Amino acid sequence: MKIRLMKLSDYDEAYSLWSNTNGMGLRSLDDSEEGIKKFLLRNPNTNYVCRIADKLVGLILCGHDGRRAYIYHAVVLRDYRGTGIGKKLVEKVIDSARIEGINKIALVVFEENEIGNKFWESQGFSIRNDLNYRNKSINELNI
Repeated sequence: MKIRLMKLSDYDEAYSLWSNTNGMGLRSLDDSEEGIKKFLLRNPNTNYVCRIADKLVGLILCGHDGRRAYIYHAVVLRDYRGTGIGKKLVEKVIDSARIEGINKIALVVFEENEIGNKFWESQGFSIRNDLNYRNKSINELNI
C-alpha cells in the first residue's frame, strides 16, 4: 500500500471511483478535471491517494481557508474497506492540516449515508446539531 499526495494524473481513476460510489454528491463543474485541478493547485499539500499494485483504491480531498480545513470526497474502494486505508488517509490529512497551521477540520456527510457516518464517527468526528447547512449554486451549469 502506498499513500501519496494526489496529482492531477490521478483524476480519471479518482472520478471513476467517485462516480461508482453512492452518495458522493458530485457536481458537474466543481468535480470536473478543471475543477479538481484548481482545487489541487490551491491545496497542494492536503490531498491524498492510496494505491495498491498501482490501482487507486482510496483517496481524500482536503482544503482550507487558513483557519479551518474541510474534507471532501473521501472514499475507499468497496473491496478494500475495513482494511485501515480510510483511517490512514484521514491521519495523513490531519497531519498535513496541522503542518499548515489548521486547528479544526469539518466535513459534510449525507444523513442517509450510514457507512460514511459510522466511519467518521469512528474517526472522532462529531455531529453538530447547532448548525444549519446552507448552500446556493451561483452557476446554473454546476449541476
